[in-house]
Parts: sequence; structure tokens; C-alpha cells
Amino acid sequence: MAMLLGAALALLLAALLFTVHRLRHERQQNRTLASRLADELRLARVAAAADERERLFADLHDDIGAKLTTLVHALEDPQHADLVRAVVQDFRDIVSRAHQDACTLLEALAQIREETERRLDAVHSVLDWQQAAGLPDPLLDEAQVLHLFRIAREAVTNALRHGHARHIRVRIRAVDQHLFLDFTDDGPGLRPNQPHPGRGRGTSSMRNRAEQLSGTIDWTAGTQGGTKVILEFPLPMPD
Repeated sequence: MAMLLGAALALLLAALLFTVHRLRHERQQNRTLASRLADELRLARVAAAADERERLFADLHDDIGAKLTTLVHALEDPQHADLVRAVVQDFRDIVSRAHQDACTLLEALAQIREETERRLDAVHSVLDWQQAAGLPDPLLDEAQVLHLFRIAREAVTNALRHGHARHIRVRIRAVDQHLFLDFTDDGPGLRPNQPHPGRGRGTSSMRNRAEQLSGTIDWTAGTQGGTKVILEFPLPMPD
């Protein structure tokens, strides 16, 4: 009798332990399912917001972008037209930022050179592009590409708008996995009583972007007149 009672208690205990284990397992499954549903809901909200943002960007591009492009062709002053052209390009950068692709350093430099040549040709200025041979060619992420483009564009804009440059030299070299990119114009240069060019809104943005690249940017007098903008930042290490 005692043996039967012990066996019954053992079976009851085993059944109880099995039930507790199953309940814990089901509770964990429910938690996992709830977490998965929350993730899917969050992703759905992000996707919906992205779709709405893309729609707004497309509307802005088709409307404002077209009007700015028309304004470029309507302006008679080449420098004013170039300023609006730079605004158009900045606007397109903002609109297409979600689709900005990563690229290598040499690819980014080639695109910067092409855009700069086009801008200077439009105002009858000359570009002297001096790119050192054997530059490293690491992959830059989307943010690095954007910062590099915007710094270069602002440097050219300032040279044309403030320095009235007819000639801009761009020199690129790399030292110890650091890129040095400088823009030198043939404008009047820095005057003794002139505020430091790095304190304006545009140049402050350039400084902030250089910091985002973990680098520095500075403005000095050119060795043969004009103003020199020097950007230096570390390149990504090769894999």
C-alpha cells in the first residue's frame, strides 16, 4: 500500500513538474511572439514613414528643383547663376540622401572633380586639379561621402562668391593614411582686419562636417596670394 501511494505521489509530482515546465515554455513563446509582433509593428511604422518621406522628397524635387533650375538659366550674372546651381545641387543631395551610395575615395574624388570642372567652366574660371599618384582607395560610407562632397562644394562656392576666383587649384595627397585636400584660389586673400573666414555660417558647417570626418579644416593665406582651405582627415583602414 505504501509503495502504491509513493508511486502515485511520484507520478503526481512528475505531472506537476511537466505542467510547470510547459507553462513556462508557453509563456516564453508568448513573450517571443509579442516581441516579434512589436518589432514588425515598429518596422511597419518606419517603412510607412520612409514611404511618406520619399513622396515628399519627390514632390519637392519635381516642384522646387525645377523652379531653381529655371532660375539658373534666367540669371545673367554667371556667379549668381553658379550660386543657385550650388543650391540646386545641395537640394538634390538632401532629396537623394536616403539613396546615397557608399563609394571608394577615388570614385568620390572623380565625382567632385567633374562637378567642380562643370561649375568653373560655367563662370569661365580655370581648375588646376593636382591629385597625387598612388592614393589609397578605401571604401567611404554614405555619411563620409556626403561630408566630403559638401565641404568641397562650399570651398568652391566661397572662392567664387567671396574671392571672385578666376583660378582654383585643388591638391590631394595622402600621408600616413590621412588625406589632405586643399583648395587655393587667386582672389584677394585674407585681409588683416577681415574676420576669420572660418566663423561664417557656411564655413562653420564645413568645420562641423570636418569634425564628423574626425578631421580638421583651416583657412590660411595662399603662398602666392588668395585663400587656401586645408581639409585633413583620417582614411578608413583597409580590411
